[in-house]
Amino acid sequence: MSTSAENAESSPAPQTPKSSRIPKVPFWAQILGGLVLGVVLGGIAKNGDIGWLTATLQHVGDLFVQLLKLAVAPLVFFAILVSITNLRQVNNAARLATRTLLWFMVTSLIAVAIGLAIGLLTHPGAGTGLTPKDGKLPDHAGSWIDFLTGIVPTDIITPFTELNVLQIVFMAAVAGIAALQLGEKAEPVLTISRSVLELLQKALWWVIRLAPLGTVGLIGNAIATYGWNLIGKYATFTVDIYVGCALVLFGVYPLLLSTVAKVNPLQFFRGAWPAIQLAFVSRSSVGTMPVTQQVTERLGVPREYASFAVPFGSTTKMDGCASIYPAIAAIFIAQIFDVHLGLGDYVLIAFVSVIGSAATAGLTGATVMLTLTLSTLGLPLEGVGLLMAIDPILDMMRTATNVAGQSVIPILVSARENILDRDAYRGATSITPPAADAVRTEQTAPLADPVAAA
Repeated sequence: MSTSAENAESSPAPQTPKSSRIPKVPFWAQILGGLVLGVVLGGIAKNGDIGWLTATLQHVGDLFVQLLKLAVAPLVFFAILVSITNLRQVNNAARLATRTLLWFMVTSLIAVAIGLAIGLLTHPGAGTGLTPKDGKLPDHAGSWIDFLTGIVPTDIITPFTELNVLQIVFMAAVAGIAALQLGEKAEPVLTISRSVLELLQKALWWVIRLAPLGTVGLIGNAIATYGWNLIGKYATFTVDIYVGCALVLFGVYPLLLSTVAKVNPLQFFRGAWPAIQLAFVSRSSVGTMPVTQQVTERLGVPREYASFAVPFGSTTKMDGCASIYPAIAAIFIAQIFDVHLGLGDYVLIAFVSVIGSAATAGLTGATVMLTLTLSTLGLPLEGVGLLMAIDPILDMMRTATNVAGQSVIPILVSARENILDRDAYRGATSITPPAADAVRTEQTAPLADPVAAA
């Protein structure tokens, strides 16, 4: 007995695996770290005129965006198709879809009104030193005829090869409605579609895990390429865009959540922040869509409804790119070119913002929407060239606002329809990208369940 006791005392205690001693860094902290490192490296590259560092940052950022865009075309098609067919599992599907669209329009009107008010108060085009000669025609200009005729593709291949998201949405909507009409006969196709969607979202999660590295490249390249001098020329305009987006993001949305949905707005930001910060970095609503849908579901929106509302919003709900930005940009360009805008012009800006927002199609940048607005107002399209250099810096805040709205609206509609899981909303926490081997694959659940990231 004594020997056994001695052996037990002398035996070493179980060793804790080394991996468990390493603290896990939250995903939001990884993104923030990438942001800080990108600013530092970009500043070093700019001030020291280090060409190889600038080129490296550019390649890292471009590669991250290319990986996101790689999945965009098939992701949009299958997400829209599956989301439409998922509506048959929801009671009052038509009313949900109608109310979703109405809230999209209402919040777009509020956002464009804020943009116009800020532009009229601050006169962003005054004192910049810019002249009409500094502008240049954009490579691609948008018009109402192009917008309307461009919805229907000439073939089924070109929209995918040329990444025409609007045409892809049209084809997916037609296919989804046809599948609803066919009923059980379309089930084999829908089964394959759900599997493909899960595969795409799984692959996209791997790309999203690279977001901290992509942040270093994207932010670093922006600082190294444009520096702070360029931002100084557009200081008022840049501040206007950020303030306008911030008012919508931290003012309008929380007000709607507290008064319409009657939920705690701070809890929304706690749950939705991973999608908002990824949107800020990636500048792509569509690329952020899997995260947006996951945080929306964790905030209590039924999966069947979220799988319709979020993909739909990712291609049409653009309060930053399609409302605030074109409103302020139109005033900015009108002042540079010395063109007077009247009340009727401001009404036209609001109309274009609400009806033409699908033209932005969830991709980085809002050039198509801006050219659509300028052509409607009769303003010189050369004004787009004035804003191209500063666009990446503006697009970060615009996209973050877009994505927040794409999550807010389903919460509002769910709350009004009494289908919001308020307990889930109150208990929602921040998510991290799931581990590679942990995915729920049930057919009615196209998104992976969140688990602790390695």
